[in-house]
Amino acid sequence: MTTHIHEVRVYYQDTDAGGIVYHATYLNFAERARAEALRALGLPVTDWVKLHGLMFVVQHLSLDYVAPARLDDVIRIATRITAAHGARVTISQHFRRDGDSLAVLHVRLAVVRAADGRPARLPAGWADILCG
Repeated sequence: MTTHIHEVRVYYQDTDAGGIVYHATYLNFAERARAEALRALGLPVTDWVKLHGLMFVVQHLSLDYVAPARLDDVIRIATRITAAHGARVTISQHFRRDGDSLAVLHVRLAVVRAADGRPARLPAGWADILCG
């Protein structure tokens, strides 16, 4: 997959009392960016459930904070799918402000059946679409 860029502006609700982006807010920003990256590939999250009965769940993640983001900053989140096979998808996401690195997130998603939460393989051809 080529890198997908998603921009978010930091609002008051995203910050702590000092005007710095609260650490857990990065996870919300990352989730939105991943959803938009899948939408750009023609695989919106809602179709996974409706058409295939599948969904992603976070299996593992690591998030390294490099520099703080602040109120009213515009953050660019670069999302890249680095692997997709079997029942797993691995994604890296880089958060930047004006070219400065803010954080780096690596996430491993498991593909599960929406009906019972049991692991499921990616549908045929999806790995090629995801990693294109």
